[in-house]
Amino acid sequence: MLREFRTQDWDSYRMDFRNPHQEIEPIEREMAVVDAALAVLHEAGILPHTRYDHGKLLALRQAVRENFEIPWTAITPRMQRLIYAINAIHQPRVMIAAGIFCGNTFICNAGAAVGPGACYRAERLIGVEIQPAEAERAQQNVRRLDPEGHAEVIAGDAVDVVTAFDGQIDLLYLDADGGPGGGKSIYLQILLAAYDKLAPGALVLAHNSVNAGPTIAPYLDFVRDPWRMSASVNIVIDPEGLEVSMR
Repeated sequence: MLREFRTQDWDSYRMDFRNPHQEIEPIEREMAVVDAALAVLHEAGILPHTRYDHGKLLALRQAVRENFEIPWTAITPRMQRLIYAINAIHQPRVMIAAGIFCGNTFICNAGAAVGPGACYRAERLIGVEIQPAEAERAQQNVRRLDPEGHAEVIAGDAVDVVTAFDGQIDLLYLDADGGPGGGKSIYLQILLAAYDKLAPGALVLAHNSVNAGPTIAPYLDFVRDPWRMSASVNIVIDPEGLEVSMR
């Protein structure tokens, strides 16, 4: 059964992509929206509970503000909090983020395990970016928060990286772009390459579930098929959206 959580203001809640640290709404409203989304994910059986450390999220947010070079981003404060909270609650041993650009989306996920937002210790945290220059920038950004190098950045094609990966994956984050003619349709290729490596109960997060909906329709059909994924919920808290699915 298709499930969705949609706020009334999802389309009017907009950010300036070139001002990633802009405060869009009172923090209490942001927290309430994300808490409501987490409750739906818990009700769907995707998350075991809804508790996470709000202070650690704010510490991560401040560290990113002070240390990251972000030319632009579509990750809203609500989405940053949601992605961080899902990782903090699920606590994946192995997390792979595909399409991390300058590293902001990567640290939204990995920040639950490294830096000032860390609440657990992961075994492997891998960010993949196909553009070498952006992979280098992501590496530099992440190292400022994770000088020990627990979170690693790979310059390469996410399909190839996931195909070659030896081991189980506990959380797969998708934000890659297949380029002209492909775009976000690459999500399904990445998921298919990872599918047999997803641990029981593994989560798959797909950004742009709303604004890239037609492009990723085959992906959405796949994750919403109960024979392939045990649950999937579309979280619509901003114009981009996040499809959260469980193996």
